[in-house]
Amino acid sequence: MAKLEFHKNPRIAIAGSVNSSARVLRKLIEYEMNIQWVLGLDPTISKNVSGFNDLGPIAESASLDFSYFKKLNDDWILDGIKKRQIDLFFVIGLSQLVRTNLMNAPKVACIGYHPTRLPKGRGRAAIAWIIMGKVDAAASFFLLDEGTDSGHIIAQKPTQLDGTEYPKDVIDKIMVSIDEAMDEVLPNIKKGWLSYHQQNEIQATYLGKRAPSDGYLDWELPAVDLQRLIRAVSHPLPGAITFLGEKEIKVWRAEVWNSENIVGVPGRIVKILENSFVVCTGEKHLEVVDWEGVALSELIEGHKLGINWVVLYRNYISNKK
Repeated sequence: MAKLEFHKNPRIAIAGSVNSSARVLRKLIEYEMNIQWVLGLDPTISKNVSGFNDLGPIAESASLDFSYFKKLNDDWILDGIKKRQIDLFFVIGLSQLVRTNLMNAPKVACIGYHPTRLPKGRGRAAIAWIIMGKVDAAASFFLLDEGTDSGHIIAQKPTQLDGTEYPKDVIDKIMVSIDEAMDEVLPNIKKGWLSYHQQNEIQATYLGKRAPSDGYLDWELPAVDLQRLIRAVSHPLPGAITFLGEKEIKVWRAEVWNSENIVGVPGRIVKILENSFVVCTGEKHLEVVDWEGVALSELIEGHKLGINWVVLYRNYISNKK
């Protein structure tokens, strides 16, 4: 364990765009840290940001200097960090990479955050991969460096999950871990020091990019696997996708249906219930309880769901124009 020392009550800036950003900002305010500048992603470009959270109202309520930004690496932000003589720059919940000149602008360091138990699970789409069981959840804070989530760890609090969570549930539980990590590290920062330790590169793993198309439902899979995928890509992520003819259906929530008295073809609707419908899968059945794109009254037993590649190709061509 090494130690980074600086003057007491350091000058702090924070930039962010999502729930974790807001959580850290609120903790900085709670501990009466010396916050000199808050940077929030401009809401006009937040369309594709899952779990977007506008930091403006939080900063305004605490009478903090606030600015919206579209590109974190713009020169005016670099100049603002230098002009305000920022010691520590928290960059929390942003997909935009921090360039070297901005990373070096604070007098002490830039601090990043990642929702896995680093060094495992570096990279993208962490919440979905956590639900898919590929990596453990945690609130990991680290000193930003040139790598991907590879900097020295300054605080890390594991998050306990029970395997039934949807993305919002995972995020809510990680927020508690964020609080615990900040409760541990902020008093020390206020006193003028940070302890840190290096990540073990031998143990490092990386998470690959996920796209909306990774949420297509293959009804040949067992119901338990399909339910896990649906959980992994539900709100605020893009959702699981299937088709009824040319109608796209987004599935947000489903449960394994354990009745053994119906045999069917994977993808076919085998039961219409009062507020849901049951689909046969490669193993057992899946009860779809929350979806959009088609009304329950439009569905009948025997309808076949699946992927309509013609529609997808047509949409692909249309989007390229």
